[in-house]
Amino acid sequence: MATQDETEALEQRIAQLEQRLRRTETRTAAETAFWALMHNLFPDEARKHLKAAGREQLLAGRAYIDLWVKKLDERNAEAASGPRHENIEVE
Repeated sequence: MATQDETEALEQRIAQLEQRLRRTETRTAAETAFWALMHNLFPDEARKHLKAAGREQLLAGRAYIDLWVKKLDERNAEAASGPRHENIEVE
């Protein structure tokens, strides 16, 4: 007979497997092959670091895009505040 802790651990594992199954139902064959390869080649610890690194790369990209959006907004604000040149008539 399983103890309460063992039962809870098994139920948690079943929930994880069901969640994984739902994710794989929408995957293409290439995605399924990729993830099978990832799980066979890389240990859990390495996959955890790879996932964190991917997140950091996305955050870096977002910071870069935010900078350029800010610069564009500043340029648009300058353009809206009035003309940037002056016409001078020469006699």
